[in-house]
Amino acid sequence: MAKEFSFEILEEVAVLSENAKGWRKELNIVSWNERPPKFDLRDWSPDHEKMGKGITLSNEEFEALKKVVAAM
Repeated sequence: MAKEFSFEILEEVAVLSENAKGWRKELNIVSWNERPPKFDLRDWSPDHEKMGKGITLSNEEFEALKKVVAAM
């Protein structure tokens, strides 16, 4: 049985891509289970009711990632 969870998309930062079915890979700021918000990168259905697997990053992790990408 799947565990219940809640989420709230607090800010839609960017849409990185969209597939033929309308699912979009998005970078958002999301609060999961009423916890402090984190950067979140994953696929979302057009209505944001369904989601794919993704990753969440704290502010510090996101800043480290930005530095790595900028140095490439």
